[in-house]
Amino acid sequence: MLRILLELVLIAVVARAFWRLVGGMIEGVTGRDRSRIPDRGVQMVRDPVCGTFVLPDRALTLTDGRRQVFFCSAACRDQYRARTA
Repeated sequence: MLRILLELVLIAVVARAFWRLVGGMIEGVTGRDRSRIPDRGVQMVRDPVCGTFVLPDRALTLTDGRRQVFFCSAACRDQYRARTA
C-alpha cells in the first residue's frame, strides 16, 4: 500500500514538472505572458531601508513631505515610518 502511494506521488511530481516545462517552452516561443517582464528603460528606485531596487509601479509608497518614497515591502515601510517619527 505504501509503495503504491509513493508511486502515485512520484507520478504526480513528474507530471507537474513536465507540464511546467512544456508551459514554459510554449510561453517562451509565443511570448504570451509578458506581464512579468517590465518594459525596457523602466527606471527602478531604491528602497531607503534595505537598499533593494524595485519597480515604481510595483512598490509600496509613502509620501514624505513633498517627495514620494518607495519600498519593497510593508516591513521596510513600517521601519522607515518608525525611524522618521
